[in-house]
Amino acid sequence: MKPTELLQEIRKMRFEEAYGAWTEKRLSQEEAAMLLGVCPRTFRRYINRYHENGLDGLIDKRLNQVSHRKAPADEVLRLEALYKERYDGWSIKHFYQFYKENHEGTRSYTWVRNTLQKAGLIQKAPAKGKHRRRRERAPMKGMMLHQDGSTHEWVPGQHWDLIITLDDATSEHYSMFFVEEEGTASSFQALHEVITTQGLPSSLYTDRGSHYWHTPKAGGKVDKQRLTQFGRAMKQLGIEMIPSYSPQARGRCERQFSTHQARLPKELAAARITTLDQANLYLKKHYMPAFNRAFMVKAAVEGNAFVPYIGTGLEDILCEQHERTVNKDNCVAFRGLSLQIPANQYRRHYVKAKVRVHYYPDSTLALFHGPRKLASYTAEGCPWEPFPPVCEAQSTNSPPSSGDRMPSAREPSAAW
Repeated sequence: MKPTELLQEIRKMRFEEAYGAWTEKRLSQEEAAMLLGVCPRTFRRYINRYHENGLDGLIDKRLNQVSHRKAPADEVLRLEALYKERYDGWSIKHFYQFYKENHEGTRSYTWVRNTLQKAGLIQKAPAKGKHRRRRERAPMKGMMLHQDGSTHEWVPGQHWDLIITLDDATSEHYSMFFVEEEGTASSFQALHEVITTQGLPSSLYTDRGSHYWHTPKAGGKVDKQRLTQFGRAMKQLGIEMIPSYSPQARGRCERQFSTHQARLPKELAAARITTLDQANLYLKKHYMPAFNRAFMVKAAVEGNAFVPYIGTGLEDILCEQHERTVNKDNCVAFRGLSLQIPANQYRRHYVKAKVRVHYYPDSTLALFHGPRKLASYTAEGCPWEPFPPVCEAQSTNSPPSSGDRMPSAREPSAAW
């Protein structure tokens, strides 16, 4: 029973009691009116309406009148048809955004929600569970970032991993892209995007995935002494890593994925996107900026905890680093490849020397001897020439022309 209907029933019972006491002369009209909480004149009106129509005459007549603000039936039908034909399965908040922007909707969010729920097109959200104490957000942006991945069928027949990096203080997404499989390379790529656009954060909160942490015992504590490639890079950059031991602890990040899984597949389908490259372009150009505008909150404390990255060679930190010993033919074996060290002016040879292989997220490689780079290689292990190849008609001993140039350290890398 609605609250207004309940109040009408209570009024009937109280009137019967007051009217009976007045007719039996136990109460005067003034006393009976006081019992009902009305003035004597209103009590006399109640008596007249009771004599004419009985107890039903006491019901407020406004309850049976149609509100002048009630939407016309054809508008309700148009809304229901729009949702069923074009937005079936969308959440109410997601649908309302497109209803206002693309269909010039004028009704309030509450009216649209109630109308669709009454028609049975949208289910009411289940009641919340027992009271839990939430973890407060970091007070300032840049103090703590979340990074995680989610596997989902983002387009029909395609399961990709969505990698997001967001701020705990504001929920702003700094990096967001699809990859075939989450791993060390995707984590490096995401952090590179954050550092180059925002700076170095104070800490990074992650799950216990094998590319983030070594966990000696399944479900147990992580080993903070034995670092992964990603952990080594974070230590080198001075970023604290914080492990998570339950999905509930990452609730803020998990709720973001729930929203993405409800919205992104529908938007990609509406934009007729089917490939990974198209999806990543849509994320960068349209989805992430719109999502941040809709869901970003203000930090509790003004300011910025990001620290600008000063220096060069960020790519050589955010990559896998492996130590190898040079073979007698001045080659280094790495993952089935044979990396030939070219002759240089620093040493006659590098046989049995300890060198470091840098494996970049775009699968290109480089060899370092201490701080000095010896050579760069393609993903197939072919060295990049320091100068363009010499033409047959040109003397091999002639110096390079002024138009020749040294390539950049990792040209033509496209990962960053």
